[in-house]
Amino acid sequence: MSVREIGVRVSKTRLGLVLGGLLLSAACGDAEPDANTVARVGDYELTVDDVVRLLVDEERLPTEAAVVESLAELWIDYTLLAEATLEDTTYAQLTLEDLVRQRIEQEMIGQLRDSVIQVDTLITDDELRTLYAAESPEVDLRARHIMMTYPLEATQAQRDSVRTLLAQIRTRILGGARFEDMARQFSQDPGSAPSGGDLGFFARGDMVQPFEEATLALQPGQVSDVVETPMGLHLIRLEERRVRNFEDVAVAFRARVLQQRNSAAESTFVAGLEGPDGLEISEDAFAVARELASNPTVALSRGAARRPLVSWNDGEYTAGELLELLRFEQPGLRESVAVATDEELDDFLSDVGRRDLLVTEARLSGLEPSPARVDSLTQQVQGQLLAAANAIGLRNIEMAPGEETEVALKRAVMLSLADNLSGATRVVPLGLVGFQLREGVPTSINSAGVGSALLAISQVRAGRSPAPIEQVPDSAAAAQDSAR
Repeated sequence: MSVREIGVRVSKTRLGLVLGGLLLSAACGDAEPDANTVARVGDYELTVDDVVRLLVDEERLPTEAAVVESLAELWIDYTLLAEATLEDTTYAQLTLEDLVRQRIEQEMIGQLRDSVIQVDTLITDDELRTLYAAESPEVDLRARHIMMTYPLEATQAQRDSVRTLLAQIRTRILGGARFEDMARQFSQDPGSAPSGGDLGFFARGDMVQPFEEATLALQPGQVSDVVETPMGLHLIRLEERRVRNFEDVAVAFRARVLQQRNSAAESTFVAGLEGPDGLEISEDAFAVARELASNPTVALSRGAARRPLVSWNDGEYTAGELLELLRFEQPGLRESVAVATDEELDDFLSDVGRRDLLVTEARLSGLEPSPARVDSLTQQVQGQLLAAANAIGLRNIEMAPGEETEVALKRAVMLSLADNLSGATRVVPLGLVGFQLREGVPTSINSAGVGSALLAISQVRAGRSPAPIEQVPDSAAAAQDSAR
């Protein structure tokens, strides 16, 4: 896992009653606040000193409450996973059937597609050449980029200041500054910044659409204007463009044409299921989606859980179903939904609604898997949980002579988090498993302890030389300060 990834694993502020009483309350611990305690789970405690040891040398991470809270949430999940693994490696206490539901549904959709969607797969070489000639030739692009991200929950002024800073960097590059040097100094992409922003060669479809379109519009040596993608803001310089011969891309191009035909046929089929009016998204669906994404631990009343967000011919997708999805998926989805535009949420809710529609149709068509298949998938999940515990060093916890289990477990969890932060191992998001593990266990994150940790980290870092990423032009730094 990269430093930037842990930086975006944020736990949003717990919200109160909103949206006409939709949301009730989030479970929380009842431990007495202590300025030296950042988080608690059961009898375990994450202290200010623990957090300082983990974060003080990770200077790419901003000194922000969201980073500490994200780390604390992960510490809670890892602690509970370690306990569960020590108690029973079969995870009998977890309802694993819930975790395989998405896999089951995907299999059902695949079987439905295969049974009802018929596409002509015969394409002669001459037909393929004609299609290829009618489209833009396939190209390989090599580019560099400088990426900057917005502060979490940024105001419009803060967003404008980041864009202004990147525009100032562009001006410096056009004035003669080396793109590579600017990327090493300012880019917040840890994967490419050390190599001057070099992304190597990539083909169409490898990058998100705004990035790809901006790169395709450049000639070698040109620098783009500021480009916004879901990952942040970018400056892009095209290094090289290689046009590929038809013979080199024939196999991949044939596959793409077939995929396009399948997508068109599927769209026609789905439109028939939606009915003449198509999908209808409720007026408050966007607000509800953002609220649930900001507070995924919320408990919904029965009526609130049944509130339809997306409706179609004879079905609907509800707030309760969306909450379950947000809990299951990685934190990145929740963060994206929480800050998404209305247009982005319209696309997102349409996609999840159509998936639910297809699952319903597959079920009506008798395509639910057998109990034996469900058992097989459940066993796979058990194996993957064990593999996850093993990958982050929580499966076989070593104990010193005379050491208590609790002490050894906490040490193992701290080592796992340190390896995540350093990049030696990747974060293992527990999703719905984490919510199940927390049931009946008091957990809490203490804002006073978070503040104490931030102060201690700042005091240590204050005596150090600034990292290159912190060395910004005076005018840009002033703009950032004024925006805060």
